[in-house]
Amino acid sequence: MFAVIAIFLGGMLVAGALRFSGWQPSGMKNNGELLQPPTDLRGSTPVLATGGEYAWNPAERRWRILVAPPAGCADACVELARELDLVWRLFGTKADEVDLLWLGAPPQGAIDNAATRVLRRDPALRAKLPGVDDPAGVPVYVIDPNGFVILRYAPGFDPGGLRADVAKLLRLM
Repeated sequence: MFAVIAIFLGGMLVAGALRFSGWQPSGMKNNGELLQPPTDLRGSTPVLATGGEYAWNPAERRWRILVAPPAGCADACVELARELDLVWRLFGTKADEVDLLWLGAPPQGAIDNAATRVLRRDPALRAKLPGVDDPAGVPVYVIDPNGFVILRYAPGFDPGGLRADVAKLLRLM
């Protein structure tokens, strides 16, 4: 009887210790920085470089990967565009549910694919992005279907981590 009680209480004590120490299973961790609270962009309606508005439209259940490079970003942004194109292609059949947004024109030589949407440079929208002027380079953001910035990837991030995080989000929908 005492052995059953000890096993039961011991399991609860271990679970409680893990919970309150902040440990999480590796499948529950994200690679990007989770923004708490998420940044609300719903009040800002981006304008496409070709004209017209880019509506958030939550009913479409479309996720966005946003890049807001500084003016004059050249080689680093070309490489970033190549990595984002690869990430987008690896989504396979789910790729149609993801848009790649460039806030401002991508640099000359950047890969352009079916998901790329170029937005007009908007200083007010750019200012809302946390850590956008990182001296280490260009960060990347994940925006949910409602228009909330939920994840930030620091410059030099692993593109495989971005793909894994967005793939998890796509499976949730």
